[in-house]
Amino acid sequence: MSEQPTRTTNPNRRSLLRRPLVAWLAVAGVVALAVGLVLFQPWRLLTRSVVDEPLPVAATMVATPTADPSGTTRPSTTASVRVLGEGRFVDGEHATSGTARVLALADGTRVLRLEGFSTSDGPDVDVWLTDQPAGDADWHRYDDGRYVALGDLKGTDGNQNYVIPADADLGGLTSVVIWCDRFDVAFGTAAVRLA
Repeated sequence: MSEQPTRTTNPNRRSLLRRPLVAWLAVAGVVALAVGLVLFQPWRLLTRSVVDEPLPVAATMVATPTADPSGTTRPSTTASVRVLGEGRFVDGEHATSGTARVLALADGTRVLRLEGFSTSDGPDVDVWLTDQPAGDADWHRYDDGRYVALGDLKGTDGNQNYVIPADADLGGLTSVVIWCDRFDVAFGTAAVRLA
């Protein structure tokens, strides 16, 4: 009768995943990765969105009669738009370009218009008017002074309008900031001195 070789198992040689420390570290690593993905949303660096809004027009417009080809006169609408401040975007934490214009419409409404605008996408990105100077290397300081929040960034590219609250005091505000509230950094800024 032939002898079968016997297998012996070494009690010190256990599966790596059976060790409690390694198992806990693996679970902690997966949880940390999930939390990191939720907080940082790295895929947003690769996404783009285009918003192309027309130049804003006042809610009440002045009607002036114009001649219709048929010989009748019809009212045409024209509205005066006054530029209160204008500036070009400079890079902050991310490449940002375009023009920021603060406009006063005929009905008294004030609007911030971003034209030819482009920046990166990110989590919790807002548009602000601030009293801090634009273009400085200190991207974290824009929430240290006075600012007027105009809302979430509508898109990474295009032409966008943001209504400025009627009760907002624009005196002393000097810049438009594309602000990432989650990480307290400016994506880009534009100097627009307002009276």
